[in-house]
Amino acid sequence: MSDTDDWQNKEFYDEDDYEVEEVDPNEPEESGKDEPASETSVRLQKALAGAGIASRRACEDLIVRGQVKVNGKLVTELGSRVNPAVDFVTVRGVPVQFDTSRVYLALNKPAGIISTMADDEGRPDLSSFVIDFDRVFNIGRLDSETTGLLLLTNDGELANKLAHPSFGVEKTYVARVAGEVVAADMQKLIDGFELEDGFIQADRARIIDIKRGEALIEIVLHSGRNRIVRRMLDHIGRPVLGLVRKQFGPIHLGTLKSGHIRNLSKVELGALLKAAEGKQDRAPRPPKNRAASAENAGARPAQRRN
Repeated sequence: MSDTDDWQNKEFYDEDDYEVEEVDPNEPEESGKDEPASETSVRLQKALAGAGIASRRACEDLIVRGQVKVNGKLVTELGSRVNPAVDFVTVRGVPVQFDTSRVYLALNKPAGIISTMADDEGRPDLSSFVIDFDRVFNIGRLDSETTGLLLLTNDGELANKLAHPSFGVEKTYVARVAGEVVAADMQKLIDGFELEDGFIQADRARIIDIKRGEALIEIVLHSGRNRIVRRMLDHIGRPVLGLVRKQFGPIHLGTLKSGHIRNLSKVELGALLKAAEGKQDRAPRPPKNRAASAENAGARPAQRRN
């Protein structure tokens, strides 16, 4: 194992495990005028196109093919209307976010950053990473020395659902630990044990690599308790030398560099909204920096305040 921190930047997932369904958003829209709409009601295909699902014509095809539901009911009539502020719409089972003012971001948090927008003690915090975004906040926390994926948004309802353990949203960590790790250690994590604040167990745990008295392990759990991964590994006698979060629900850190931030893609957002409803699905592949779409081309380092 290298003495450098390169392990934190490795992608510990198999690309064959993930799939992405996309519809070409560049297809020209159908010509013609819509019938007048009230302030609260619009044609379903227009609402879908406005949410960035696809072009108007492609959205009409989705409706006709029976891939759109409104409030749980299948809709196949092109004349159907919806209230985007009230109605719950899904495409291929994935919820649609109509509010274009909502912001959904992924940050690769560096070490030494406090997971708050304003630290009372003046320590480096998250505010310097989001100076281009108004009133966003973090979903959950990472302790100061833990690096990796942290989601930020201005969608309070979604944030509350994703952060609450009752919704069972899994988080995946890769830890560099001291000692000769064996399979029995992983079984202890999965079986669970009592800590000072109650019983805890991992959803899954596995050894990634072992070398020169150290090991890389992956641990998956849905608990959001303070420093829980570090405390669990301390409990089994495997103190943490480094810790990075690689995944939050269906969202992967991917190739996002430390200190960089990006918008979630439409596919990622749909998967995240679905996870917030307690529905598990195959995770979308994280976008590659070299092939980022226009909405994700903004993956960039923070403009740190002086």
